[in-house]
Amino acid sequence: MPAAGDALVLVDVQNDFLAGGSLAVPHGDEVLPALNRAIEVFRGRGLPVFATRDWHPAGHCSFQTRGGQWPPHCVAGTEGAAFAPGLAIFPAVVVISKATRADTDAYSGFQGTELHRLLREREVRRLFVGGLATDYCVLNTVKDALALGYQVLLLADGIRAVDAQPGDGARALAEMTALGARPIAGGELA
Repeated sequence: MPAAGDALVLVDVQNDFLAGGSLAVPHGDEVLPALNRAIEVFRGRGLPVFATRDWHPAGHCSFQTRGGQWPPHCVAGTEGAAFAPGLAIFPAVVVISKATRADTDAYSGFQGTELHRLLREREVRRLFVGGLATDYCVLNTVKDALALGYQVLLLADGIRAVDAQPGDGARALAEMTALGARPIAGGELA
């Protein structure tokens, strides 16, 4: 299904969001097989793959120690900020670091980054998106992508939610779908 004009966007598949991490997403590790299948398809077809990551300074405004809502996580250069070791990242993957300033948070992979410019340079029109977490960084990345005019296919088996409030993930999925994103199953990538 992926073809010229498509790109894969992997959202924040980092150690701190996986089991044992400081801000673990329930069942977050379960996204790895689906995302790795997508990586394999995109790599095999020579299509671009982007990986966003939180890359926070130690005193980031989102941290509870600074009055934010989250425990310290994904501090730049730490093991917690590293991509999951089971994620099949390869050298051509373009890494997009976000929320790199202490005073600014960024849930979207587009906010304060060069992602949009890089996609446009590659004449990308359609994004396949998966990663963590459905109700925060995936939601905001998808919303921005749609607002910028991209078509979005959401890798439904490659996302998991924090669900800070029960049902947040389902509500985020419904919102993305209502805005025009289309959830697809992994089998639709073939």
